[in-house]
Amino acid sequence: MLFIGICGASGSGKSTLADALRERLGDDRCFVLQQDAYYLDHPNLTFEERVILNYDEPEIFDHDLLLQDIKTLASGQPIQRKAYDYADHRRRDTNETIWPRDVLILEGIHCFHDERLRDMMYLKLYMKVEPDICLLRRIERDIKERGRDIDGIAAQYLTTVKPMYDRYIRNYVSHADVIVAGGGKNARIVDILAGYVADELSKRGSF
Repeated sequence: MLFIGICGASGSGKSTLADALRERLGDDRCFVLQQDAYYLDHPNLTFEERVILNYDEPEIFDHDLLLQDIKTLASGQPIQRKAYDYADHRRRDTNETIWPRDVLILEGIHCFHDERLRDMMYLKLYMKVEPDICLLRRIERDIKERGRDIDGIAAQYLTTVKPMYDRYIRNYVSHADVIVAGGGKNARIVDILAGYVADELSKRGSF
């Protein structure tokens, strides 16, 4: 299994690039896993307490569980799909079974944080996009897809998103094999990456 990591700021186009690569390689050969599905659950906290948690720091994720699931897939065994409810700030894991594919793509703001995960990655991509563009994309996404309002988005950006980007996420570029500029809607980079991955799979007799 080729394990690819896509890291970058919120709104930088990680999901867009991951989905474009999956489409080019084919659903039967490639699967995309979101790090956001592995937020730690906090059933002991009230909704009001969950709302004010820092969802942009590395420690908010269950890195051990994510590592365990990826190791399981790499060993040829299936896992249970994890999921997260952004409106209620709770884990909502499913009963869906995910079977191993030739290519696994993990995308997330801190997917380069855990050295154990980085060491397993065949290819590490970093999305380099101007912060103001990322913010605009985040506003649009959070309003349309996550039921947030502009005041809440602004407060979260100022208190956690921007500080955590400056402290952690911008520095993950040092771990990257490839820096992707301009976001995920880059047909040429998709062609190049898909060709590179297909060539490696062919060498391994998997494509």
